Amino acid sequence: MAFVWEQLLAGITHFRPDWRDVIDIAIVTYILYRLIVLIRGTRAEQLVKGLVVLLIALVGSGLLGLRTINWFLQGLMTIGLVAIPIVFQPELRRALEQLGRGKIFQGSPSDYEEENFQIVLEELLKAIPVLVKKKIGALIVLERKTGLKEYVETGIKIEGLVTAELIVNIFMPRSPLHDGAVIIRDLIMAAAGCYLPLTENPNLSKELGTRHRAGLGITEISDAVVIIVSEETGVISLAHDGRLTRYLDEKTLRGTLLSQYFSVSKPKKSVIPAIFARRFNQNNAETTEEEE
Repeated sequence: MAFVWEQLLAGITHFRPDWRDVIDIAIVTYILYRLIVLIRGTRAEQLVKGLVVLLIALVGSGLLGLRTINWFLQGLMTIGLVAIPIVFQPELRRALEQLGRGKIFQGSPSDYEEENFQIVLEELLKAIPVLVKKKIGALIVLERKTGLKEYVETGIKIEGLVTAELIVNIFMPRSPLHDGAVIIRDLIMAAAGCYLPLTENPNLSKELGTRHRAGLGITEISDAVVIIVSEETGVISLAHDGRLTRYLDEKTLRGTLLSQYFSVSKPKKSVIPAIFARRFNQNNAETTEEEE
């Protein structure tokens, strides 16, 4: 470690300003900034603080001539280089997934055709008030760029059009699928009764149960948006990017989804066959005639 420190000092001493050096420093600074943003608010933040303390102690012991402590800290740092990929595995995975979701690989910022998303949103907003009124717990995952196939496979495949009636029936207390999550992909309900990873955030309120922890957990490893209805209180929550927003009403939920999490102004070509869309519209028309 002392060798690295000497090399760093030598580099600073012989530094000669050049436009390439400026670009190099700017890129490194941006990368460090993005890393800080990535780990902020996660358990990795505390681990990084611990590593910084060890690094300061290592440099300080070297400058003060504390050889035994310096030797001991050097051994810890060597072990740490091997342990870091293991300890930071969730954060590294999340960083790589965010890189893969970057604009370099994605031509459109939206995963939903505007018409398709509006249909799903209207069905959700018809089902959620029923769930809230009857205090029926629900966990609804909206898949975006990050595929959730591995979690779809943990549940029962539905592969049906999203309707309010289907959502309510799935989450009824005595339904075989009410304990798991529903995963929605475009206009299709891919599966129900799915198992999601629980969040490891130690700062989450103790009053929140497994449903909220699972909803938050899937957003920590993907860009999915999760709607959660509390079984005990009927409170509507929204999870996205490892953050949980609670106490939403129907109007706020609609506005939040449209304005913050979905860019519906630039529609993408739908991946849903036209026959499904026609069938969906026919079902809605039949329902309207029956009500009349």
